[in-house]
Amino acid sequence: MGRQKLGRWIAAAMASGTLSLAAGGAGAQSLADSLVAAYTNSGLLEQNRALLRAADEDVAQAVSRLRPIVSYVGTVGYSDPVPPGGDNFTSNFSLSASWLLSDFGRSQLAIDLQKELVLATREQLVSIEQQVLRRAVIAYAGVLSNFALVDLAENNLRVLGEQLRADQDRFEVGEITRTDVSLTESRVAAARSQLAAARGALDLAREEYRAATGIEARNVQPPPPTPAIPATPDEALAIARQRQPQLRQAQRQVTVSELGIQLAEASLRPALNLSARSSVNDSFDQNSSIGIELSGPIYQGGQIASRIRQAQANRDAARGALINTQFLVEQGVANAYVTLNVANARITAIDAQIEAARLTLEGAREEQSLGARTTLDVLIFEQDLLNAQTDRVTAATDRFTAIFEILASAGLLTVQNLGLNVPSYDPAAYYNAVRGAPTTLVSPQGEQLDRVLRSLGRN
Repeated sequence: MGRQKLGRWIAAAMASGTLSLAAGGAGAQSLADSLVAAYTNSGLLEQNRALLRAADEDVAQAVSRLRPIVSYVGTVGYSDPVPPGGDNFTSNFSLSASWLLSDFGRSQLAIDLQKELVLATREQLVSIEQQVLRRAVIAYAGVLSNFALVDLAENNLRVLGEQLRADQDRFEVGEITRTDVSLTESRVAAARSQLAAARGALDLAREEYRAATGIEARNVQPPPPTPAIPATPDEALAIARQRQPQLRQAQRQVTVSELGIQLAEASLRPALNLSARSSVNDSFDQNSSIGIELSGPIYQGGQIASRIRQAQANRDAARGALINTQFLVEQGVANAYVTLNVANARITAIDAQIEAARLTLEGAREEQSLGARTTLDVLIFEQDLLNAQTDRVTAATDRFTAIFEILASAGLLTVQNLGLNVPSYDPAAYYNAVRGAPTTLVSPQGEQLDRVLRSLGRN
């Protein structure tokens, strides 16, 4: 899908309201609130943003190789015995400068390679952003589903408690046996166990939510309408081929490896340097020199040839990783749609099962009051209804998370695509400030870098 078509697809979804993730009211935690908190509080995102800035600096360092290098050396020495006609102390100060006039494209290849690594690292940052938001979605759904399961377990225990009281009354008047009462007591004890397990699972879900978002799970709201997704797996796969960050990163790595081969081959080329030096000693004797130097390898014991072969092997490995990543992306898209279709089918079937189980239970209770059903029959039907309701919660959770899995597999699970109300990190700001290798507080580029660092809270 082309960029314009993709933009129209997202715009249509937003216009229909299906892509909007509205924030909750005061004190409420909506899905949007959870995603914003995860994005804002993520240490993993902060770590990878710093790694991206480090990669940006590699470009600056590669650019600096094309600039003059000026250095100084000062020495002070002491000798004993005193040399003839000399002094115990000697001193010397020298100033030297060198400038790479040309290395016949080798430095430019190094710059190009570092730029591609920056682009690959940016894609890695997008992939991390998707992981952070995906974990937040799963944690949010986990809290809601476990809340629902606790409610079901509490209701089941309440119903069984009423059943037990009714059975005890019937036992006292001789309508049922002690065995019937014991069966109900057994189910009540099992219901208490299930409720304890459900509450424990909810506590675990709350902890996962806190770890995923950085905030406590308080007053978590039901989910809004889910975002629109591509209509078919083929449409999602077409988007993934353009937007999936892991695939784009693998493509960048192939380009990096190909540039690595060219850079290894370029080490056979000569280098032309301009050098100048001036020194003065403690007698104020001055020495100055300037010259042009042409240098290049003749024989290095096979090291250069080995580097070229190594770069070619790295290129082959990067191509293999790209193929593998493509297969994984295709599998991820297909799996997400399969999960969604299965969840939809399960929900339809379970809804029918719940309705039938409820009617069956109501009929069984009526028949029990007439003596046509046993206590065990009613307990079995109650358990069938509870199991169906539990399965309904699980299927609904699977459907909800599958929709976001589809977005992630297509490369669309980002702050920008979801339209979340949070300032997104600009990966180009720091790069634009340092790509010219500025010295801070000296050049206009350096002043720009200082502004970027202040906006990041790093200065």
